[in-house]
Amino acid sequence: MTDEPGRVIEARGIIKEYPYQGDAVRALRGVDVDVSAGEMVAVVGPSGCGKSSLLNVLAGIDPPTRGTVRLLGDDLYGLDEGARSRLRLRRVGFIFQRFHLLAVLSAAENVELPMAEAGVPKRERRDRARELLDYVGLGHRTAHRPPHLSGGEQQRVAIARALANRPEVIFADEPTGELDRRTGAEIIDLFARLNRQGTTLVVVTHDAKVAESAPRVVEMADGLVVGSGVRP
Repeated sequence: MTDEPGRVIEARGIIKEYPYQGDAVRALRGVDVDVSAGEMVAVVGPSGCGKSSLLNVLAGIDPPTRGTVRLLGDDLYGLDEGARSRLRLRRVGFIFQRFHLLAVLSAAENVELPMAEAGVPKRERRDRARELLDYVGLGHRTAHRPPHLSGGEQQRVAIARALANRPEVIFADEPTGELDRRTGAEIIDLFARLNRQGTTLVVVTHDAKVAESAPRVVEMADGLVVGSGVRP
């Protein structure tokens, strides 16, 4: 498999099996998918169809049983775990449905974490955290801890954290799944702004509004891609 110009993700023949009671459950059954730089792609389909499994494979979190993934020019699972972790830390952002913020840290400190792991100097990461929290509309909440933030505010902190090391690709797993409709709409608007500014996004979602906001939709069923289309 060779890189196509402008292509940031190329996955071929992805099979993912999970052991279960001495047997194996096949979550992905031979998936091919490509994503080009600057795209926003929504991955949709019924529960249990393999959406989150695919996202985790594409993001380098969970290796496939078989198949190949190229991410940002690298053979993702040809890298050792250390190199794969460095790639995720420095060039990829991941947004979880349930936020995964540390409750004992302030919003700003949560945003600083990936920068600290990347060795960014303290003053620079503090300035960057403030800048990002301003960007997501939480400049007035930098000192608040997650238990004192609403669900929407926590998700915006999680988005700021995902942006901390200036990633080229952001993966998001059901980013509006824990939010009410109005707050979900705010997150959709934020994703659209990120995409307009050149960030590539791959978003797994059950939310019809998220899917409608994405210029391209990939539909899954039973561990397979069954449709893909670009909106006019």
